[in-house]
Amino acid sequence: MNPTKFAPQEVLKQLEWRYATKQFDPSKKIPEDVWKVLEQSLVLSPSSFGLQPWKFFVIRNSEIRHQLLEHSWGQKQVVDASHLVVLAIKKDVSTEYVDSYLQRMSEVQNVPVENLQKLGDMVKGFVNKPVDVKDAWSTKQVYIALGFFMTCAAMLEIDTCPMEGFVPDKYDEVLGLTEKGYHAVLVCPAGYRDQSDKYATRAKVRFKTEDMVEYID
Repeated sequence: MNPTKFAPQEVLKQLEWRYATKQFDPSKKIPEDVWKVLEQSLVLSPSSFGLQPWKFFVIRNSEIRHQLLEHSWGQKQVVDASHLVVLAIKKDVSTEYVDSYLQRMSEVQNVPVENLQKLGDMVKGFVNKPVDVKDAWSTKQVYIALGFFMTCAAMLEIDTCPMEGFVPDKYDEVLGLTEKGYHAVLVCPAGYRDQSDKYATRAKVRFKTEDMVEYID
């Protein structure tokens, strides 16, 4: 059995360490090598069929981030955090998009694209649904990516704050997402907590494990 990098208790310690950061230290930036790992955690996030019906927009422009503050219920994390990630769904996933995914699979796995036709037909049958149904499915997939990103961040002691408290249509407008075929679903600032953030030292409030986890033998 291969040894794990993190001992079980170390993983638990990091999960206890993380919290939804309310105040970021704007003077502290995530090192580039650490950020590249977090970037890859988004890219490597699992999705149904592996289809990846999303795109992740990293907002580095300070002026744009200040524009977004107005549409973020005044939550200063969007301007103070080192990095701001907007997780967006690809609107109306099409059969052409499925073809592009199959082409990529062919390249990566060195399999003739013709051999992937059965898989392609199955996935195309799935995406042949009303737009609102597909977009709802894509939205659920984005939440998986958010969880992946936040967990990896915690392992690296990078603070995050998942946010639904913003105006998606205004984000789309400011960032030009609609023209690109995307729609903002979630926002996640990432960086380093400010030492004055009182929420950092508050005990986590969770129901007891036995109330949340039930074994069926």
